[in-house]
Amino acid sequence: MPFMFLRESIRAYREKDPAARSGLEVLLCYPGLHALLWHRMAHGLWQRRMYLLGRLFSHLGRFFTGIEIHPAARIGRRLIIDHGMGVVIGETAEIGDDVYLYHQVTLGGTSLSHGKRHPTIGNNVIIGAGAKILGPFTVGDNARIGSNAVVLEAVPAGATMVGIPARPVERRENRRRGFDPYGTPAEGVLDPLLRDIESLRAELTELECRVGRLVPTEAPRAPQTATKVGG
Repeated sequence: MPFMFLRESIRAYREKDPAARSGLEVLLCYPGLHALLWHRMAHGLWQRRMYLLGRLFSHLGRFFTGIEIHPAARIGRRLIIDHGMGVVIGETAEIGDDVYLYHQVTLGGTSLSHGKRHPTIGNNVIIGAGAKILGPFTVGDNARIGSNAVVLEAVPAGATMVGIPARPVERRENRRRGFDPYGTPAEGVLDPLLRDIESLRAELTELECRVGRLVPTEAPRAPQTATKVGG
């Protein structure tokens, strides 16, 4: 089973990262994969109620990789953590299969309670660099979270979220593209805020033209010559 996990994880990295030239390179040089190996050991200890030892292994993983994963977090298959530095995955976070995380992503909580307080990430979700997903809600399957977005509420399946706070944007589907780097396609995204601004700008231009046609243009007046007093 551990061998199968390692083999399919390396295959996933090679399929989605064009910089990965060989399986051996991924195994030796990819901190995201190393962080998952540390987490598997820490999570196994945590499940056996060896909490302190589990936290110790988690701390060692953070020390060596710069990626912090709580040993209680539940992670699915073929998770890719690209670059990885600064990634934080909280205690009650759950991550599905085929999820792609970039550096400085936070799956955090906003509550001090001891229950569920971190997000649940569905399958085939991409979360861009610097994104913060905060709270005990679900991010649906195939969702895309843009870089530096701050998500504070549930995300429907297939939605693309951008901004602070994050809001959904319309996205034209590109069937030739099976993967959106950094969670947001480089083209085909229609930001509703920018669309409204452009619409207002067009209306203002049209209004200025209409006002210009209604107001008559005055002929220029000839300059008046001052009259001398006393001849």
